[in-house]
Amino acid sequence: MMAKVIGLSTMSDTVAPMLSVFPSRALVDENFKVVVENLPPGSPVTLHSLHQCEDKHYWEAYGHYISNHRGTVSVTDDLSFGGTYTGKEAMGLLWSMRPVPGSREGLRLRKRNVCSPLLVNISVYRGHVVEGFREQAPLASSLTERWYMAPGGPCFYLQVHYLKNYFLVFFSFCPGPFPGLLDVWGGGGGLVEYRSALLGSHGYASLALEYFAPGELKSSDLEFNYFETAFNIVKDHPQVMPDKVGIFGLSLGASLTLLLAAESSIIKPSCCVFCYSVSNMNTVHKSFFLVISFKVGRINCPVMVVNSHDDQNMATVESSEDMAQMMRAAGNLHLLTRLYYPDAGHLIEPPYTPHFRATKFVKDTKEKVILLWGGQTKPHSDAQEDSWKKILAFLEQNL
Repeated sequence: MMAKVIGLSTMSDTVAPMLSVFPSRALVDENFKVVVENLPPGSPVTLHSLHQCEDKHYWEAYGHYISNHRGTVSVTDDLSFGGTYTGKEAMGLLWSMRPVPGSREGLRLRKRNVCSPLLVNISVYRGHVVEGFREQAPLASSLTERWYMAPGGPCFYLQVHYLKNYFLVFFSFCPGPFPGLLDVWGGGGGLVEYRSALLGSHGYASLALEYFAPGELKSSDLEFNYFETAFNIVKDHPQVMPDKVGIFGLSLGASLTLLLAAESSIIKPSCCVFCYSVSNMNTVHKSFFLVISFKVGRINCPVMVVNSHDDQNMATVESSEDMAQMMRAAGNLHLLTRLYYPDAGHLIEPPYTPHFRATKFVKDTKEKVILLWGGQTKPHSDAQEDSWKKILAFLEQNL
């Protein structure tokens, strides 16, 4: 396929265009600046990002720009006139990424090996290109590294033998002791490390908890003791401040977090973050616990709930309203902080993670289906950036 190019421009043959990314090595939640220099003034160009994930799928984003009178394009300062994002979007080359044309349906970009970076190749092309990037040579390129775990940050593997699952705790490379977090993910199962790695890079000892394998939710026979053991592993670690331990829950993990904070006699968190759904307040999942009725009025620590109004997976807004009413009746509403994001979907992840409206999911029966999460790309991405900043501020205040 030949590359489609709109509005070709004659580039100077005397001075080669130069593309720079600063910083070229950064955490995934840090901004970067992309600048192209030595272009002819008024030249249409395309900035393009390309990433090959660990599953060998390619992801891309691109924006259309016109160089200024100095022959420069700054992604931070200039408008994109088309592409996968428009307007003045400093990080559009990351958050608007999508699988390249011809990819499988329902892909989701998730980092497995957090000890290596996400490698993103950023290039500039002549004209306003809309497809076929591989069929033409870029004018200039630069490789950038995006890290979840800051280079030099150690991690420690701890095993709970009776359930044969691994607990993975991430620590900052700075001297401790640290506030601690128990990181509980959702119904997809497995050990998900990247959020804990990023939290470790921000100064927390964060334990990424695996509590069932993908597709095995129905067969799981879990009890309070499993989660209480995990919480105590964090609390009792010599590099953790025992009175500064919180819980961070996503999706089904948010419901579990709520249940543990309300019902456990062992787990006494300093604060809780429920991202990004709370599910129904009167039930979690009957295959998990015999005790399925609990009262949020028993929670006595600060709580942050992140709600997405276009969540197509769970009734999160209604659930948080129920939660607020219960806490108001119990006299502990002052502990609740709620964030609302219109047009955001279920899967709010760390900043600049691409938006996934629907992805493949393994059901209890091991059947693979396409699950609808919801959200529109731009407002969803804005929600990810804004909520992460507020979550970090909430954790800093309460831990």
